[in-house]
Amino acid sequence: MAPSVLHQYQISLLSSLLILLLILISSPQLILSKPQKPPPKALILQVSKHPSTLQYITRLKQRSPLVPLQLVVDLNGDFLWVGCDNYTSSTFRVVRCHTPLCNSLVLSFDNGCGSCDTKKGPRCNPNSCISYPLNPFLSDPYPNYSELSQDVLSLQTTDGSNPGRYVSVRRFPFTCASDYITQNLTGSGIAGLGRSPVGMPLQLSSAFGFAKKFAICLPSSSSNGVIFFGDGPYVMLPRNDISKSLIYTPLLINPLRRTFMNPNGEASNEYFIGVKSIKINDKVVTLNTTLLAIDKSGNGGTKITTTVPYTVMHAEIYKAFTEAFVKAAVDMKLERVAGVAPFGVCFSSKGVGSTRVGPAVPTIDLVLQSEKVVWKIFGANSMVRVKEGVLCLGVVDGGVGRRFDTHEYYDTMATIVIGGHQLEDNLLQFNLGASKLGFSSSLLFRQTTCSNFNFTTKA
Repeated sequence: MAPSVLHQYQISLLSSLLILLLILISSPQLILSKPQKPPPKALILQVSKHPSTLQYITRLKQRSPLVPLQLVVDLNGDFLWVGCDNYTSSTFRVVRCHTPLCNSLVLSFDNGCGSCDTKKGPRCNPNSCISYPLNPFLSDPYPNYSELSQDVLSLQTTDGSNPGRYVSVRRFPFTCASDYITQNLTGSGIAGLGRSPVGMPLQLSSAFGFAKKFAICLPSSSSNGVIFFGDGPYVMLPRNDISKSLIYTPLLINPLRRTFMNPNGEASNEYFIGVKSIKINDKVVTLNTTLLAIDKSGNGGTKITTTVPYTVMHAEIYKAFTEAFVKAAVDMKLERVAGVAPFGVCFSSKGVGSTRVGPAVPTIDLVLQSEKVVWKIFGANSMVRVKEGVLCLGVVDGGVGRRFDTHEYYDTMATIVIGGHQLEDNLLQFNLGASKLGFSSSLLFRQTTCSNFNFTTKA
């Protein structure tokens, strides 16, 4: 090769190498990229029970820099909301009205636009998306005018057996509310798990792409239970995957929830199931079964909640149910004693045997879509030890024509509201994609409890 040609070839080769080097330098990820961590398949929160208020409490982190928050769990709450009077965060942003996120929340009667412009900041922004947080523990629970906002939210991942790393959502929707409506809460707000488009389950599913499912396992003691977002496994010690043995029933939608703000009604974000009959010690309770269904006015049906400590029944159902329970208890030689408020049916604990699933009392069956689909309630969930020597049936008379759980905010009423005590040490999976509930009945039968999730992080 002639020297001049060789020289030109060398220059061309050198130029090509320089161009390649510049490309590599300007795109270091081509040679220095780290393997991307896969998105989480599930997230967890710890949940505990406050000994005096009987509220279920969870803790998570929000804002920039991250601030730990203690929130009360509301299974039917429309969204996450916190008191914002002293809110500080570099990543806070308000959601504007007429945006897709706002439109998913707006009630049919309202245009969803706020007009506060006195002092720009959390809870006061022009053209903001109106939101109405509800505190079900207030004696006057009417929702307070607030704004839908967004900020960083941080939760822990899980493989179903142990906690993993923390992950964050940069713009997680929540409602920024007045501290006034946090009264009577054992926390600074509400963790709403309802099926609202801006509720925590659907928002976390959307953010990370996992299944539209979540599960709650409420503790019966001072130890922590667990809330899972995403699909199973849901493993309790000793290596007991509860997700493999759930029984399923449809989640029903009450199509006509009326509120004082929206008397025309809207579809409910609450969780209803279809109880067809009730049995006590395998004997059907004779009652007016039309009360068990949701009628055309939105009344009736069986709702599950975490904001009422004990199951509440319409007076007519309560009378038939308690009469049948007392008869079965007397047949088992239990001695009835005077009621202790708020309970009307109580027994002496003397002579009451002890079983793996609690006091030896009549078994309650909630019969669902067929005789083969039954939610069994044993003594640990049916009875409450109110004082030395006295056990009471943990079911309350709800009267007629009034709301059991959030006072007078809603005009429509369920006729059975299954309360927290009856949910403890039961795992409930809410499949929002398929609109069905998976339930375990008492975990005590499986020699485990909701406090047996291993919260030790793997190394």
